[in-house]
Amino acid sequence: MDALIEARGLTKRFGRTTAVDGLSFQVRAGQVTGFIGPNGAGKSTTMRIVLGLDAPDQGSALVNGRPYVRLETPLREVGALLDAAALHPGRRAYHHLLWLAQSNDLPKRRVAEVLDLVGLADVARRRAGGFSLGMRQRLGIAAALLGDPPILMFDEPVNGLDPEGVIWIRGFLRELAAQGRAVFVSSHLMSELEDTADHLVVIGRGRLIADTSVSALLGSASDGSVTVRTPYRSEIMTVLASAGGVVSSTGAETLTVTGLPAEKVAELAADRGLPLYELTPHRASLEQAYLHLTRDAVDYRSGGGTGEAGASR
Repeated sequence: MDALIEARGLTKRFGRTTAVDGLSFQVRAGQVTGFIGPNGAGKSTTMRIVLGLDAPDQGSALVNGRPYVRLETPLREVGALLDAAALHPGRRAYHHLLWLAQSNDLPKRRVAEVLDLVGLADVARRRAGGFSLGMRQRLGIAAALLGDPPILMFDEPVNGLDPEGVIWIRGFLRELAAQGRAVFVSSHLMSELEDTADHLVVIGRGRLIADTSVSALLGSASDGSVTVRTPYRSEIMTVLASAGGVVSSTGAETLTVTGLPAEKVAELAADRGLPLYELTPHRASLEQAYLHLTRDAVDYRSGGGTGEAGASR
């Protein structure tokens, strides 16, 4: 897979505050890359640098091998939604997209196509100032899609969407990646990225914490335990302990096993004719893995608790 976005040693300071600190990563074609980190980690600043809206103090950001400012028709190469409110409230949805299309020599018919793609065809003639946040998000996604670009960047695209919209955007991002596009998504909703992203770039205080696949991160955060439910608790405990497992009872018919994979537990029970009513490997959630990974990079914590709620926002 080719890297369609590449950050090389990005550093950006605002006065005495270092927002991005020597950050390097790649976003590759054919996958959804999640961009996550605590509040103030530097995610939005990094995205602005990639799009040429902020200039780095050091390093460079390339889009299709070139700085964004050198792209002749940028909407044909990268589509982005950073702020759903960045539109004229008095302009109708259709005309908001039309002027963007004309600025990049895109055909007029493309406006109607993207409005239909995002579900706004019926409100194309309504003024954007009367749109809900979710409708503005859809309009911003439509603008990003205008040039049918190979690269798409979205900052918190789920904000304001209703449950139907959340389900739609989840599948839509996966579909875009399946078409061979590079999809770069910043989000605070770990549950959405867990179901959507293939890869993760995790930053904290402007620095890279992890650059890894979702499956690898979840695997490293899981403790390898297995939950077993059976009416033959004593017999199963003896069998599994003899095979090297560490077994503890957690209920009348429930055990927790470590040291043996679920497949081995199933084989041992089957060999002895002991039925299992449940066999569930423990799998950490992306939220749990993220909180553990960024526990030392959180600047703002809620009082009176563990700080995890503040870390995940």
